[in-house]
Amino acid sequence: MDGVLLRAKTAGVTSHDVVAEVRRSLPRGTKVGHAGTLDPFATGLLLVLVGRATRAQRFLMELPKTYRAVARLGWTSTTGDRDGQLVETGRIPESLEIPLGPQLQTPPAYSAVKVGGRRAYDLARAGEAPELKPRPITVHRAELLWHEGDRAAFEIECSSGTYVRSLVTDLGDAYCDELERTAIGPFRLEDADPDRLVPLRDALAFMPERLLSAEEAGDVRNGRRVSAQGDVQEEAHRLTHEGDILAIGEPREGELQPVVVFAPA
Repeated sequence: MDGVLLRAKTAGVTSHDVVAEVRRSLPRGTKVGHAGTLDPFATGLLLVLVGRATRAQRFLMELPKTYRAVARLGWTSTTGDRDGQLVETGRIPESLEIPLGPQLQTPPAYSAVKVGGRRAYDLARAGEAPELKPRPITVHRAELLWHEGDRAAFEIECSSGTYVRSLVTDLGDAYCDELERTAIGPFRLEDADPDRLVPLRDALAFMPERLLSAEEAGDVRNGRRVSAQGDVQEEAHRLTHEGDILAIGEPREGELQPVVVFAPA
């Protein structure tokens, strides 16, 4: 029971709800997690990690994301989405262009970011103003799909950690009325299937592969480095032997250091 489930989350349920549902369907004690939260109002692709795949969570979470967002223009929302307090202003943003490239983004007050050990949204709901620091993000692509009256739709590809509703509210008087995640790295929403567990090796196929000899496989199982075999830059690698993925290795001084070991020593 090791791999990744591609689930299509519906509106009104949390990412935690989806994980809990999967956990109940599996043998007792099976580890289950996910690789990137979706807000309750949002829909779309959620990667549910099962068994040893939970150890690779941070690598899957770092994958770029693609969204389709529908903005309502001439309105404001306290949360940046349709679940907040809505006020019609009638002021349509002059430009519907979302800035591209590396930039700093301050997480919205109604977010799951922790401030002093508490979630920002808990502080905001209690009437407090959480102090949130800007974080680096990258918007790789932002295409205006259509604009009709007080609504406009965008397709946005961005780095992990980007708040799409903030990209929408930054346009001016606007909020995110609909949000659907259509892709996470190589994974696509149209391939979502609650009954198909993508094997761990296939799920991590976006990483370059380093084939190991029998001797090297023994080293990796015990957490020892192996040679990088060429210029690996800063990429993490799948370390495999005879068709099995044994570990994830990261470059260290011309070698690959196992940082996640799946195989027992």
